[in-house]
Amino acid sequence: MAECAVTYLLDRLTVIWEQKVKELKGVKEGMEAIKDELERMTAFLRVADAMEDTDMELKVWVKQVRDVAYDTEDVLDKFIQNRQESRPNVFVCKLFNWISTLRFNNGIASDIESIRIRVRGIAERHQSYQYKSNIPEAGSSSVVVNSLAYDRRGDALLVEEAELVGIEGRKSELMGWVMEGGARLGVISVAGMGGLGKTTLVKKVYDDAAVKKHFQSHAWITVSESFKIEELLKDTIHQLHDETKQPVPQGINTMSSNQLKEVVKQFLQERRYVIVFDDVWSIQAWDAIKYALSNNSYGSRVIITTRLTDVASHSSMGTEGNVYMLKPLTQEESWTLFCQKTFRRSLCPPYLTEISHNILNRCAGLPLAIVAIGGVLATKSNRFDDWVMLNQSFGAELEGNDKLESLRMILSLSFKDLPYYLKSCFLYLSIYPEDYRIESKSLIRKWIMEGFVKQKVGRTLEEVAQGYLNELVNRNLIRLVRSSEDGSVKSCRIHDFIREMLVTKSRDQSLVMIANEQTSGGINKVRRLSIHGSLAKVQPQGFGTQLRSLHAFGVTDLESMLLIHELLNSCRMLKVLVLSGSNLESFPKAITKLLHLRYLSLRCTNIKSLPRSIEKLQNLETLDLKHSYVTKLPVEILKLPNLRHLIVYRCVEYSYLPFDYVLGFKPPVGMGALTSLHQLTFVEATPGSGIVLELGKMKELRRLCILKLRREDGRAICSSIEKLHNLRTLNITATAEDEILDLHYLSSPPVYLQRLYISGHLEKFPHWMKSLNNLVKVYFRWSRLREDPLQYLQDLPHLVHLDLLVAYLGEELRFKAGKFQRLKKLDLDKLEPLKQVIIEEGAMPNLEMIIIQRCTFLESVPSGIEHLTNIQVLEFFDMPQEFVHKLLPDTFDGDYHRVAHIPQVYYTYWRDAAWEAHPVGANPQMTRDITRTNDQRNSL
Repeated sequence: MAECAVTYLLDRLTVIWEQKVKELKGVKEGMEAIKDELERMTAFLRVADAMEDTDMELKVWVKQVRDVAYDTEDVLDKFIQNRQESRPNVFVCKLFNWISTLRFNNGIASDIESIRIRVRGIAERHQSYQYKSNIPEAGSSSVVVNSLAYDRRGDALLVEEAELVGIEGRKSELMGWVMEGGARLGVISVAGMGGLGKTTLVKKVYDDAAVKKHFQSHAWITVSESFKIEELLKDTIHQLHDETKQPVPQGINTMSSNQLKEVVKQFLQERRYVIVFDDVWSIQAWDAIKYALSNNSYGSRVIITTRLTDVASHSSMGTEGNVYMLKPLTQEESWTLFCQKTFRRSLCPPYLTEISHNILNRCAGLPLAIVAIGGVLATKSNRFDDWVMLNQSFGAELEGNDKLESLRMILSLSFKDLPYYLKSCFLYLSIYPEDYRIESKSLIRKWIMEGFVKQKVGRTLEEVAQGYLNELVNRNLIRLVRSSEDGSVKSCRIHDFIREMLVTKSRDQSLVMIANEQTSGGINKVRRLSIHGSLAKVQPQGFGTQLRSLHAFGVTDLESMLLIHELLNSCRMLKVLVLSGSNLESFPKAITKLLHLRYLSLRCTNIKSLPRSIEKLQNLETLDLKHSYVTKLPVEILKLPNLRHLIVYRCVEYSYLPFDYVLGFKPPVGMGALTSLHQLTFVEATPGSGIVLELGKMKELRRLCILKLRREDGRAICSSIEKLHNLRTLNITATAEDEILDLHYLSSPPVYLQRLYISGHLEKFPHWMKSLNNLVKVYFRWSRLREDPLQYLQDLPHLVHLDLLVAYLGEELRFKAGKFQRLKKLDLDKLEPLKQVIIEEGAMPNLEMIIIQRCTFLESVPSGIEHLTNIQVLEFFDMPQEFVHKLLPDTFDGDYHRVAHIPQVYYTYWRDAAWEAHPVGANPQMTRDITRTNDQRNSL
């Protein structure tokens, strides 16, 4: 996005001007002129960015602005690089350096003057385009929408009956919501990503004869992104009056929106009506509509379709309504639809079965995608090679095949509707390989490093970025894989079709370039390069100073690694470097020459140590060594003043995670010097390092994980924790499972603490926990408490997840009525003396999942479990055979009747180096992916 590039440059210009540029003679006027012209163009540029797809002349202008912003950044970075490299001490060196610097500064001045002339010409064309196109300097919307795009939504209403695979069950459920229920107005929201068939499903319900008969008045209103409330209300009035053959009230073309709302409301006052508002894009749109609707107690219904989850929830709030989250087609439904479209109701030839499933998997159950791809394949011969070629050139097919135009337009609509601050963040997701599981924390840090996240008062950049990611999930643009206790995204994936759209747009806008085994030749003027797999055909020439971000995913072959080393030596302006999973045995020396580097990830590599020259990376903010073999950091790490995230640890692989499954790092003396740290994981409390007291100096810490604490560290660790007022996550682990953690000295814990992990023997419960009203997640492991911990935890108002592992030595756990009001997940593991769990009626009303494992003395399923009406999953790991036998439906006097209301009940064992899950109940085909160990590891 050009506007993003310019804004980022302007921010940097301000800082650099204050700190560095004032030392340069002869360039001040040129720099100010560049800055002033770019600032004047910024508002127009935002609108032009959105219009470039429909105006080629404007597209060229936008590219020119983007290029000049990048070139200006290059000049600035060269200047900073030169200043940092030229600091000699010897007199002769100083003299030589002074002469070199003078020449260099003259070169910089010449470059800036050249850029200033270019900017002046671009600015003149800006005024010309604005005048010719009659475009306002700034608008309230983030987009200027091509009206042709909206016509594509009508395609959903033209789908043949035979293509509506799986719709009858969904229609029946939705019909029940529409026809049944109370007399109050009910608003039913159907939500899901574009292409799922929301409009098709609702149209089937709307056109059903029973619905037509049940309601007296009917209207179908299509809502656009740039809708005008007056036009929408006029359309509603016309449809309602035309249906009853009544004349439309005179003067509606001159009425205000409030007058039009009153006309609609008066018409509906004495009628049972059903009105569909198709494709609602915002809460504001719904709020503008709803006041025209009469709540007349006749059982009227309003149905809306939307891609946005928050719009669905908001519109149904306070009514007798529901939110219907439309899911993708099942594998079986997808295959049926695919064969219908591709083979014209014939069977798939056996030799095409495997490749057909590979292509179908890309569609991820999206009906529009299946229909579109099936239509393309139906025009091809059934030659195996042709199908393989299409699968391999998926992106090119999506971009160039006219038969996929409807799909492109549907996906493009969602992108166009994004607020401007989300567009660059969304396009940036194209760096990830197909079907890659994206961890939110690392993504957020990258967004920040790239300058995509804007500071907001009272919130950290990380918190703002987390909000961005949550919004993309809410818009159904990315697929949620795991969420945290507070509902925020922990990991996600991108739908293949959306990813291909992002790759194309990112390439066109010079945001990201993807290089893989199909890429050949050189790659010029690239700012961000993402390498997927082998690069045997790629030439390293042509990158030069342009490359700012380099990502390599799982690069292991020798040729590609040699190319990456060449890139590191030649691309000295890199700011983001990710070599996750690459074949690295040692720290590449060239990295320490990347003086602009802000983000460095060597995650999942075999490196074992860092060089002392790491101190050269003065701008480094993130150092990610997770799952590497680094166990000790050099003292020079303390000379990195901007370091915010220090992530150094490795997890060992076991079926069950032992006490010491996390291996951290030994810190150098004086760690308190890193006062900018927000995250420190996992540091070991090494004797003599002074780390326990040094922690108190890191007052910006949000996340702290410390290992190998001893009993004698109790007073010091409590003193340090009390000083960390910004702490959100605290993970403290003793040196061994029988080592006592003495935490009773803590009297004023950080009030914003949300997640607390305690691993080690506790002589008594830490009573200060009762005051932590923001806690959402609590883990007690190997605590061996003799007093019931529930009495201290049950009134925490926001506690969502409780995990107890070897945490309690009592024989009974009782969850009392009215307690644990927000708890959703409960884990009980290896509570060996435990004989019974009692759940009183009214306890844990929101509980969704219980996992019980290795509680060998537990006599039966929790008493009172039948009171839990919201529970979805009950799972038992490695429980005695007698216990499991009582769960089976045909066991006399067993426990099955107490758990029969739970949709998913499993008993699971570790067999042949893998988890083996068995469903309990009437659905023997049910399967379950066992992720218990991985979930624990990923929670770190």
